[in-house]
Amino acid sequence: MRIGLLTEGGYPYVGGDAALWCDRLVRGLGQHRFDVYALSRTERQEDQGWVRLPPQVGRVRTAPLWTAHDDGVVYGRRARRRFAEAYGELVAAVCGGPRAGDPGVPGDLTGGPADSVDAEADRFASALYGLAELARDEGGLARALCSESAMSVLERACRAPGALRTARTARVPDLLTVAAHVERALRPLSLDWYEDDTLGSADLCHATAGGAAALPGLLARHFLGVPLLVTEYGVHLRAHYLAATTLEEAPAVRALLAAFHGRLATEVYRAATIVTPGNTHARRWQERCGADRAKLRTVHPGMEAARFADVGEGARGSRCADPGTLVWVGRVEPAKDLVSLLHAFAQIRGAEPGARLRIVGAPAEVPEAAAYLAHCKALAARLFPDGAEGGHGVGDDPVSFEEIGGPGIPGLAEAYACGALVVLSSVVEGFPVGLVEAMLCGRATVSTDVGAVVEVIGGTGLVVPPRDPRALAEACVALLRDPERRERLGAAARARALELFTVEQNVAAFHGIYLEIVSHSPVRRVPVDDEGEPLPFGVPAEARVPGRWTRTRFMTERRPRWAEGAPVRAAVPVPTSTSAPAPAPAPASVPVSVGEGA
Repeated sequence: MRIGLLTEGGYPYVGGDAALWCDRLVRGLGQHRFDVYALSRTERQEDQGWVRLPPQVGRVRTAPLWTAHDDGVVYGRRARRRFAEAYGELVAAVCGGPRAGDPGVPGDLTGGPADSVDAEADRFASALYGLAELARDEGGLARALCSESAMSVLERACRAPGALRTARTARVPDLLTVAAHVERALRPLSLDWYEDDTLGSADLCHATAGGAAALPGLLARHFLGVPLLVTEYGVHLRAHYLAATTLEEAPAVRALLAAFHGRLATEVYRAATIVTPGNTHARRWQERCGADRAKLRTVHPGMEAARFADVGEGARGSRCADPGTLVWVGRVEPAKDLVSLLHAFAQIRGAEPGARLRIVGAPAEVPEAAAYLAHCKALAARLFPDGAEGGHGVGDDPVSFEEIGGPGIPGLAEAYACGALVVLSSVVEGFPVGLVEAMLCGRATVSTDVGAVVEVIGGTGLVVPPRDPRALAEACVALLRDPERRERLGAAARARALELFTVEQNVAAFHGIYLEIVSHSPVRRVPVDDEGEPLPFGVPAEARVPGRWTRTRFMTERRPRWAEGAPVRAAVPVPTSTSAPAPAPAPASVPVSVGEGA
C-alpha cells in the first residue's frame, strides 16, 4: 500500500509537532510505502534538517508556509474574473459568520435550519475548490491573493448585508491582517502535488493534523479521488481559538479568522473518509465542529514503554523512590499553572514538613517561557525563604527547578524516578503525554481535571479541579501519608498504560484503518498505453487476486482525448436487399496488459 503522509511543522523535520509518533508509525508499518508531503512553518525548522528516515519512506516533498513565494503568474481577464468570483464566494461564506446552528463554531447552541448550514458549507467548499482549480490551470494563486482586487473583494464582503456585525467594524489594517492570514493558509492550493505521479499515485492520504496539513488531502480527493484520513491529537480549531485569546488583535480580525478556520474544519471533516481523534475530549470537539460521528475512530497516541520499564518494574520502582518527594515534569509555560502548584505545595509543607517538590522542565526555547520560569522561581523564593539560596540545586531546598539533561536527570525516566508522586497542575491540556509517561513508570498521580486527563487516568489516580491549590494540596497529602495506596495506584496505572497507550496498539490501529479505507474507497485508475490513451481490457480479472503481476502505467480517471468535444451521433447504414453482406474483416489483435493486483 502507498500512503501519502501529510504534515505541517512536523515529520520529517527534527523536533517538529507530532514528529515522534509519525516516525513510530512509519517504522512500525514496514510493509507499506510512505511518501511524505511536509509543510514547514519556519526557516529555523528547515535549517535543523530531517530525522533519519527509514527505507519505507519513498520520497519527501516539502514546501514552506513561512514565506510567500511570488509565482510571477499574471492573470488574464478571464482568469481575473474567475478569481474574483471564487474568492468572493469564499470570503462571503466567511464574513457571513456563524449562523444559527452552524457546526463550524463550537458553543453555538441557538439551533437553526440544517439546510442553511449545509448551503453555507457547500458555498465555502465550492469556492475553495474553485480557487484550487484556478491555481492548477494558471500556475498559482500567490500574487492574486495578495492583490488589491482580493482586498476589495474582502472589504465588500465585510460590508455586505447579513455580514457579521463584528466584521462590519473592520478597518483597513484589520482587512490587511485577515487577507495575509488567508493567503498563508491557502498556500497549499498553489503546490504542484496534485498530479498522477505525486499524490495521485497514493492509495490514501493521511493528514496528521487539520488545517493546512489537510488541504493537500482535500485537493487530492477532489482532483484525483484519493481517500483522506485525518488524525488530530490536538484539534486544530481548538488550538486556533486558544491562541487567539493571547493575541492583541482587533475583534473583527479574531471573528473573521475564527469563521474561516471553522468553515475549513467543517469541510475537512466532511471530506475525510475517517477521522481519528486521539481521545474523547478531542472527539467531542470534532463532533461540535461538524464531524460525522460514524466517521470517528478514537486512536490513542502510543508511547515507548521499554524506555520506562526500569523505573516501572526494575530496581528504581516506586518502593525505592523518595516517599516525601513530589515531581512535576513538562514544559514550563503559563498553561501548566505552576503558580497554583507552588501555592499548593506551601500548604503541603504545612502538613508534611519533610515534603519536597522537584520541578523538572525542558530547556526554555522562547522568551515567554524563560520569563514565566523566572516568575515561578521568584514566587518560590517568597513562599519558602529558608530555601531561597541555591534555588537551582536539590540539596535541602523544599523546591528545586531542574532541566532534563542536567546533573542527575539525563532523561525522562530519571525525572519520574525522582519521587514517589507525580503532579499535573495544568489549566489547559489536550492529551497529557507526561501523565502517560508517569503511569508507565508506575507512579501514583494527582492531576487537574482538564482535557483528556480523566480519560487517561481512569481510576488509577486522583483528580482535582483546576486552579484549586487547596484541593491539590489535600490530594497530595492523602497519598503522601498512605504508601500502600500509592503503590496500588501506581501498579494499576502502569497496567492501564501498557494496555491502552503503547506504540504497538497505535500502529495496529492505524494498520487496520488503512486496510478499511482502501477496501471501501479504492482509487479507480485507468490503465493507459505508451501514448497516454486508455488501454482496453487493461485490468483483467486476475488483477483482483493478491499477488505481483507485470507492471502497467496508470492514470487517474480523466476524459480521454478521443472523448473531448461534443458527442457526435453515428450514422447507421441501411443495407439493401440486393447486395450481399460483406465478409467480416479479420479480427484485429487487441493489446492486453496485466496490471498489479489492486
